This record gives sequence, structure tokens and C-alpha cells, in this order.
Amino acid sequence: MKKRKQIGIIFLATVVLTLIVFVGEQIDRRQDMEVVRNSYGEGKRIEEYEVTIEGEKERIQLEIEEQSYTREEIQEMFDKLLQEMDALVLGENDSWDYVERDLNLFTQLEKYPVQIQWELSSYDVLSLNGKIREEQLVEEGTLVEIRGTISYGEEQVIYIRNARVYPPIREKEDKLLYEIRQKVTQLEESTRETSSFRLPKEVAGKSLEWSRQTESRWYYVLFVGVVLCVFLVYQEQDRKKQQEKKRKEAFTRAYPILISKFAMLLGTGTTIKTAWEKILCNKGDGGMVYEEMQTTLHEMQSGISEAEAYERFGKRCGLTAYMKFGALLSQNLRKGSKGLGDMLRMEAIEAFERRKSMARRLGEEAGSKLLAPMLGMLAVVLIMVMVPAFMTMQI
Repeated sequence: MKKRKQIGIIFLATVVLTLIVFVGEQIDRRQDMEVVRNSYGEGKRIEEYEVTIEGEKERIQLEIEEQSYTREEIQEMFDKLLQEMDALVLGENDSWDYVERDLNLFTQLEKYPVQIQWELSSYDVLSLNGKIREEQLVEEGTLVEIRGTISYGEEQVIYIRNARVYPPIREKEDKLLYEIRQKVTQLEESTRETSSFRLPKEVAGKSLEWSRQTESRWYYVLFVGVVLCVFLVYQEQDRKKQQEKKRKEAFTRAYPILISKFAMLLGTGTTIKTAWEKILCNKGDGGMVYEEMQTTLHEMQSGISEAEAYERFGKRCGLTAYMKFGALLSQNLRKGSKGLGDMLRMEAIEAFERRKSMARRLGEEAGSKLLAPMLGMLAVVLIMVMVPAFMTMQI
């Protein structure tokens, strides 16, 4: 019952958390869209939105620039960047006089929010991404002027060096979504010095509704909760199976001793009920079998017939041997059949043989379980012996 309560609580919590996350995501998607920029130096970001154009939904990706610098900050940034440009562009080369490895003609930098456009005086020796065209090289070397236009918004600065270099090309855009993106770009560019801006509600005569596209996480919560519930159910079932297995093994081990005691006592002329009571009085540490026997004795004392009590004892034990034993005792009481002691002695011999075979089987299982640790120990010993031997070998 305790396990069932735990499983019920976990499942209920899973459902509640799933609903909370799901509703939160839906509310977040339908809020009045105010776009918050990244702070200085954090760079631009791409956000995905769902825009409703006169009832029809479309998905669109928008590029949001970071908050802009002031003119003084831009000039200070350009000065710092120009001091670092030689080392960044040269890469693995030592100087501009002897460039033998590819140059780094980057268009963007993580440290500085700038755009760089490159121009070369000769594209036969270098390409725009900085790679050297080996087929056009000559022993004397080719002088190439590299001009980089560093821009941040409307501000620009020129960087010029002489060497051998190259960079890449970009892609195209789309129709109505292109117009929407252009409108957003205009708004975004006109509000660079503010911390946020609002997305347009109308473009090209069409009304727009915006919602931010976020990754849904409610099904993760649901999945984890369901897996946990399944695990607890499986664990409970496995625990019950192990308990049942241990119970059967305990009853099987106790059966030969119980039958032997009965055969010995009945051989002295003792009645079945008296033998039952004597065995319970001398049970020692006892066990599950003796608990069932005690229950049977209480049943007989409460008014249940002796024969029926023995049969019920066999059924409660749940093993064929005990059912047979209970049936023998009941039959002896009802029909007065002779030779019960001899029958029990034969049953005891067979039970001891079954117990021996069970012990052998358990021993084999234990041996197979020890095989994996033994192999692991063998591997450790081999490593301890072979590694020093290899290390001392001289090749």
C-alpha cells in the first residue's frame, strides 16, 4: 500500500507539473511581444516567432542586434581592434614580409560587434577567405594589398596591409516574410540605442500577431514522471517475486525435516495432533513453515475440523509437497488408512533427495555468478604481471 501511495503521488505530481509547464509555454507564446536586446558585447541573436497574418499562421526567424555603442565607445573600440588586427589576421605567419600560411580574413569577431569587408589587389594568389592559391605562387612572391573595411552601424575605419590573402559569400531571402523581416530590420536599426523595441502589428496592409517560438518542455516532465512510476511498479513486482522465491526455497528446505519428525513421532504411537503440537513446542528458531503450522493449530482450536485444517495448511504453503502432506494427514483421519508412518518415511527420503538436488543447483548458480568477478581478477593479475614486463623490455 505504501508503494501504491508513492506511485500515485508521483503520477499526480507529474500530471500537475506537465500542465503547469504546458500552460506557461502557451501564455509566454501569446504575450504582447516586446523584444529585449542583448546587452553590449553579447552579440546578436536569432529568434523564431509565429506570426498570424489575417488568420493564417507563418513561422519567421528574426535577427536581433545587440544594444548599440555611443560614438565615443565606437571610436575607442576601433582603436583597440586596430592594435590587435595584425596578430589576428596573420595567424600562424610571423610577418607581412613572408606569408606562407593561410591568413584569417574573418568577417566577424566574438570580442567586438563589428562587420569586416575585405578587398584584395590580386585574387590570383589569395581568395577572400584567406587561403593561399598554391598553383599561382612564384618563388619571388606576389605583393597583394589587403584592405579591410571595419564597420559598426554607420561608423567605419579602414585597415590596410600588404601580403597574400582571401573570404566568403552570402545567401538570398523571400516574399511576404521578406517584407516583414525588412520592416522589423528597419525598426530594429532605428532603435539600436534603446534596450527594446516592439514588433510591427501591420505590414503591407496585413495585420500581424506575434508569438515567440520556444522549445516545449512539458513532455519531458511527463516522460520522466511516467518512467519513474513504471520503475517503481516494476521494483515492487520484482520485490514480491524475490520474496516469493525466498519463501518457496525456505519451505522446500524445511520440508524433509518436518516429514522426518512426523514419521518418527508417529512411529512411537503418537497421534497426528499430538505430534503437531510437539513439533511446534520444539521448533527452535522457527520459520515460515512453523508459522503456518501455528495458524493451523489455532484453526483447530477455534472449531475447524482437524482434517480440513491440515488440507488448508497444505494450500497455504502453496507447494505440491505440502499439499500432498496435508492430504495424507486428512485422509488418515477420515478413512483410517494404515501405514501412514511408512509413507511419511518414504516421503522424507524423497524430500531429502530433492533438497540435495536443489543444493547442487544453487551451488552451480553461485559458481556462475562468481565467474564474472573471477575473470575481472584474472584480468587485473595479467595486467599487473605483463605491464612491468613490457616496461622493462628493451627494444
